[in-house]
Amino acid sequence: MLSRRLIGTFALAALTACGGASQDEAAPMEDAAATAAAEPAPAMDIIGTAAAAGSFNTLATALTAAGLVETLQGPGPFTVLAPTDEAFAKIPEADLQALLADKDALTKVLTYHVIAGNVPSSDVVNLTEATTVEGRNITIAVVDGKVVINGTSTVVTPDVTASNGVIHVIDAVLMPPQM
Repeated sequence: MLSRRLIGTFALAALTACGGASQDEAAPMEDAAATAAAEPAPAMDIIGTAAAAGSFNTLATALTAAGLVETLQGPGPFTVLAPTDEAFAKIPEADLQALLADKDALTKVLTYHVIAGNVPSSDVVNLTEATTVEGRNITIAVVDGKVVINGTSTVVTPDVTASNGVIHVIDAVLMPPQM
């Protein structure tokens, strides 16, 4: 049931994420502050937001198998680099099934997709690396106007906000470097 909830939430969030400047950005500082204070906080946490999206079934299965759902429902804030089902489909089926069956390895892979704190795209584009919850760094580059992680994964939808952080949707699963 939790997997279905998680599965349902990511697509909605991805569809509702918007870009571009708003009229409020042109308002005087006090008007912008008043507008920001009046805007309600996102109602769903990262897990709920991901589930609403509908394109993160494999991620939902993996988070459940690793026992990380409750953690990502916590207060955070977290920044999650969330691979889509299509990203997971790039992994050979036998390798994916083996990963899903190995809780320790799966936890390392999934926590390699999480950064402690709220890191919106406006900050990401100024970074060259970030330390993941797994403990190792990811590299960050802007290539042709797109954010690329570790030279292999592109952020396809940035800044999907949740009540306890932000989600950046990516097109490939990140694998931590071997120790």
